[in-house]
Parts: sequence; C-alpha cells; structure tokens
Amino acid sequence: MQENEFNNPIDEMKNTPHQEVEETIEENEIENLPEDNPVEENAAFKKLNEELEGQKDKYIRLFAEFDNYKRRTSKEAVELRQTAGKEIIISLLDVLDDMDRAEKQLQESDSDKTLKEGIMLVFDKFRKTLQSKGLKAINTFHTEFDVEKDEAVSEIEVPEKKLKGKVVAELQKGYLLNDKLIRFAKVVVGK
Repeated sequence: MQENEFNNPIDEMKNTPHQEVEETIEENEIENLPEDNPVEENAAFKKLNEELEGQKDKYIRLFAEFDNYKRRTSKEAVELRQTAGKEIIISLLDVLDDMDRAEKQLQESDSDKTLKEGIMLVFDKFRKTLQSKGLKAINTFHTEFDVEKDEAVSEIEVPEKKLKGKVVAELQKGYLLNDKLIRFAKVVVGK
C-alpha cells in the first residue's frame, strides 16, 4: 500500500510534545491576525457590544411581556371560573328575596309547626347552595351608609343622633359573588 501523501495533523499532534503544540497554535494565531488598525477594531468591538446590549434589552422586554401575559390570562381564567354562573345567580336573587319575605310571614303566622319547619329547611338549603357558589349577603343594617355597596332609596328623620348617616332600614339586600358586588343594597338612611 502506498502511504498517503498528506500528513494527518492529528497524528502529528499525537507525536509532538504538549508544549510544542501550544507554541505552534500560538504562532499560527499570531500569524493569522489581521493587520487592521487598532482604532477600527475598538470601534467594531464597541458597535458589536452595543448591538449585543440592544439584543439583551429586547430579550428582557419580550420575556417580561410574555410573563405579564401569562399572569394576566391566568388571572382572567380564575375570574371567569369564579363568576361563570353570575347571570343565573343574579336571576335567583329575586327568588331569594321572595323566600326571605315568606320566611318572615311564616314566623309571624300560627300555621302548622311541621309545615313551617319543612319550608324553613328548604329555604336554608337554597341559601346554603348559593353560599357554596360564592354568594354572600351584605350586612348593612345599622352600619354607616356606603355608596360603594348601598343605594339610598330615601332618607328619614331619626330620633337618635347615633343613627344619623346610618342605614335604618333595608328594603332589598345587597349581594357579593366571590367578593365582587353584584347587587347594591336598597336602604333607607337616617338624617
């Protein structure tokens, strides 16, 4: 067989001591350096560095925008799940008001005790079901009038000073659904 006329550089390096290989590499690197102007090299380096900083800034901004997008969409998804049945619950509030009025009438009447207890159990079950879905009644009676949750229907003169500016009667209950107001309480305020 004929020997290859080209020498394999890897084979040559295996046979050369380590220090000689390093010196050969350094000499080749020095020989291959362009003979450019150092001022131009410095300007090119600065330009590349500025481009790199610009790309880093774009990357950081893009990452921050994406992170904000993920946070916002997950928050919206949670809110959507919490208020998915909002329209149904709002439509049931009128039924709940009727049940409250019927309950008052039952307590004042002398009707059959077992019938009264049965109806009260149904009313309580209905309230608990709505509460498990996140519905809460707003307690406004004898509290300061709050425009954020109360709707004043009228004002009446009150004999006691401590009742001025406070809710003295509640005509219709206000409700929160998962801590968001879905209906203002209709109240009478003392003056």
